[in-house]
Amino acid sequence: MKYDIIIIGSGPGGHVAAFKAAKRGKKVAVVERAELGGVCLNWGCIPTKAMLKSAQVYHYFESAAAYGIDFEGEVKPSLDKIVARSRGVAEQMNKGIAFMFKKLGIDVLAGNGRVAAQGLVEVTKADGTVETFEADNIILAAGSRPREIPIMPVDGRRIISSREALTLSELPESMIIVGSGAIGCEFAWVYAALGVNVTVIEYLPAMLPLADEEVSRTLERSFRKMKATVLTGTAVKAVRVDENGCEVDIEGKKGAQTLRADVVLSAVGVKSNLEGLGLEELGVKVERDKVVVDDHFRTSVEGIWAIGDIVATPALAHVASAEATVCVETICGEQPHPIDYTTIPSCVYTTPEVAMVGLTEKQAVEQGYEIKVGKYQYMASGKATAAGDRDGFVKLIYDAKTEKLLGAHIIGGSVTEMLGEPTLAKQLGLTARQIASTVHSHPTMYEGLLEATEEVL
Repeated sequence: MKYDIIIIGSGPGGHVAAFKAAKRGKKVAVVERAELGGVCLNWGCIPTKAMLKSAQVYHYFESAAAYGIDFEGEVKPSLDKIVARSRGVAEQMNKGIAFMFKKLGIDVLAGNGRVAAQGLVEVTKADGTVETFEADNIILAAGSRPREIPIMPVDGRRIISSREALTLSELPESMIIVGSGAIGCEFAWVYAALGVNVTVIEYLPAMLPLADEEVSRTLERSFRKMKATVLTGTAVKAVRVDENGCEVDIEGKKGAQTLRADVVLSAVGVKSNLEGLGLEELGVKVERDKVVVDDHFRTSVEGIWAIGDIVATPALAHVASAEATVCVETICGEQPHPIDYTTIPSCVYTTPEVAMVGLTEKQAVEQGYEIKVGKYQYMASGKATAAGDRDGFVKLIYDAKTEKLLGAHIIGGSVTEMLGEPTLAKQLGLTARQIASTVHSHPTMYEGLLEATEEVL
């Protein structure tokens, strides 16, 4: 069978590429070896947010008295029901992808996809049979998986990855989480909120190391308020498993120590799914575990394209979707603008939430900018005070010479929903005066953007 485009992988890059291509009249097939929607929809972004919401609801019950609510009886989390709800949310979204594929006439080729030659894709089915399909263009959107390190091999029981963290059968008494990026922080908050004794170990000097330093410190304080332990500047030297749990040897600010926990969650990043795609045989250029592409996602082999976590760009779902759009538009003869990777928004869904785009204060100084920094503390916000959620702030970094926005770093309640304005402002090169002259509704969390900007002016 001949297609205009075959896409290997159906995650946020693959299924968006399929939608875009089908809507342009292309005959499209998607190869998927697991669930439609990829890791993000089934084992990442979506089910994690469902668990975060359950933990947040429980957290509200725990603090109900502060809101004037009295109730009798014990409130306790039911992990099996939390997990069941999370899996149900993922399943519902999975069905939505399947519905759209059917509606748009996109064929699903179930199995492992491999590029056998230019214009040829082999699909190995679960029963071992192999079918070959032709395509004018092949888009690789194979995604990534949790990275494993030799001293901490995942066994799925005592040493787990993010996948197992979504389906635990019971709450452990204690958990050590290695790594404090977005994945580590979000699971740390879930399990700490549900009453688990959580310890977060981060090799770098700050929690959430890619964030602005003030944001990192504020998030760390919020974890400590929940009685979670945060050990930054700390290396894991060894992990040993026995029938009662895990022993973790660490070395940090207090020297060498050994910690114990029922479960260790490895959250040390992701690894690209490059194996078995046929790249080496085809001569597709790969460097440092990433497929090399140009700014429209062409690989070194004509007719083969790559997007998402397998290329050297931020491993975020919305980045993969944006890359899918540019890639398909290019294939279809359009002339899309390359993606501006300096304006990629990033969110962390802890409580308080973290939202950021553009340069941190440190990065701006290191790049030679003369800057003006505006801050607004949520303790002064009427909306935050009414919500009982006053932790956090808005921090905006402006170029002192042009007054253009260089970066926005926000921590507080529901702030991930207000990142659109600073992202758009940075994308369009808006100035502080233009933002300040825009009326912001009151009372809202996002009026903090106005207050921080006016401070700069």
